[in-house]
Amino acid sequence: MSNAPFPIRASSFASLFSCAHRWEAIHIDKMRSRSGRRAGLGTAVHAGAAAYDIARVNQESISVDEACGVFMDELSNQEERIDPRIDDLSIKDAQVIGIKLVSEYCNHIAPKFNYVAVEMETKPFDINCGNGVTIRLTGTLDRARIHSYQGGIGIADIKTGKKAVIKDQKTGQPKANIAGHGAQIGTYELLYEYTTGEKITAPAGIIGLSTETSHLIAVDSISNAKQIITGTDIQPGLLEFAADMFASGKFPPNTKSMLCSEKYCPRWNSCVYRER
Repeated sequence: MSNAPFPIRASSFASLFSCAHRWEAIHIDKMRSRSGRRAGLGTAVHAGAAAYDIARVNQESISVDEACGVFMDELSNQEERIDPRIDDLSIKDAQVIGIKLVSEYCNHIAPKFNYVAVEMETKPFDINCGNGVTIRLTGTLDRARIHSYQGGIGIADIKTGKKAVIKDQKTGQPKANIAGHGAQIGTYELLYEYTTGEKITAPAGIIGLSTETSHLIAVDSISNAKQIITGTDIQPGLLEFAADMFASGKFPPNTKSMLCSEKYCPRWNSCVYRER
């Protein structure tokens, strides 16, 4: 067995446990995964929001219109990678939705956060998991921000998508959908602490930007995300489960995964585990 570390990007940690068989195809076997225009829309919205936040952190002048211009440029760049068969979102609708979201974010969400870093580079973090397995956590906080909150430091992460904002079952009000984001946030927290030597003490903020035509935006929080990765004294974390997969070389399939689709899985056509 090779002693080389097994790399896991922060953004891919959750998908490892959605369907490990799909994760292996993309991240170990390097099979190409297709991308739809809605994913390109999300990338472009992040670019526009990041341009605005970086300028503010650097105390530079930037207008909302300029941030929307960055969005439009990135959306155009994304067209080269788009597979139009994945979703039915038109380029015109993507432009309308994205400009609305970037404008709303810059005007109403960004001012609520005291960002101290945006698109921060992190050092790879090697963790010895025993049995000859070392996992290397990697990731640039390209879609996450570092914010100061009540004297502490926390992660603020923008999430886009059709289900980025959901209805609160108790109040009926829109709320950011935090489900499934804990593993990525926890990895970001570990990477930030390893890179800077500073402790994360504030809850993570999830900023949901809905790419539905409703253009809803909402913010919610995640506490103790690191425990999802590292575990506790009585419960193992995702690192331990991942290490078991790397040690055995077995990456189990999950045909009930929301990503079990020809649209999202490059192994779908050859997968013997899905129903036919």
